[in-house]
Amino acid sequence: MKLEVVLFSVSNVDRAKAFYENLGWRLDIDIAEGDFRGVQMTPPNSEASIIFGKGVTADNPGSAHSLILAVDDLDTAREDLIARGVNVSEVFHYTGGPFNNTVENPRILGRDPQGRSYFSFASFEDLDGNVWLLQEIKERLPDREWELTQARAADVATLADILRETAEYHDHYEKTHAEHHWWDWYAPYLSARQNGSSPEEAAAAADRYVEDVFPVLSR
Repeated sequence: MKLEVVLFSVSNVDRAKAFYENLGWRLDIDIAEGDFRGVQMTPPNSEASIIFGKGVTADNPGSAHSLILAVDDLDTAREDLIARGVNVSEVFHYTGGPFNNTVENPRILGRDPQGRSYFSFASFEDLDGNVWLLQEIKERLPDREWELTQARAADVATLADILRETAEYHDHYEKTHAEHHWWDWYAPYLSARQNGSSPEEAAAAADRYVEDVFPVLSR
């Protein structure tokens, strides 16, 4: 079993969708049927997604509290969100340890004094008051990651679609640059897309890779 999706309520689906797209989250699906609408989005590099919409959950916007986003660098994550126009709290830590709200004034301004992974946070809310926590994890504690027992089966239809997309974006590069091996462009493009980049960002990454590694090919 694997936690795949978290569902929560919003008051305006289009407004919420725009908010999370502005964070750089991938839009997986936006489906409407009758009175139902479901939007699934995924944070960069995350295997778990969120779903919100109309008829998805009880109509109770702002009911999601302390949804956790793990980040490698808390300061960088805060700066990125602030640059996107998001109101982010100052960095804080908990008096009694992570998520301990049983004490008076549980949050203390500033990083964990010992600089430990899991102990430093920042928070922000979406436009409906759903609360997100950024938790800095530079190094995971032992046995906190599952061993991969078997290779993940590829979704053939999805892979075919990405390859078609890659070919379309590569076609422009191929027509404007010197001869090169197509796989040297495909590889960084596919890697970027799998890590949450948009097609345009992935194409730019592939361009840079080929021109950096094989500068004689650019013209």
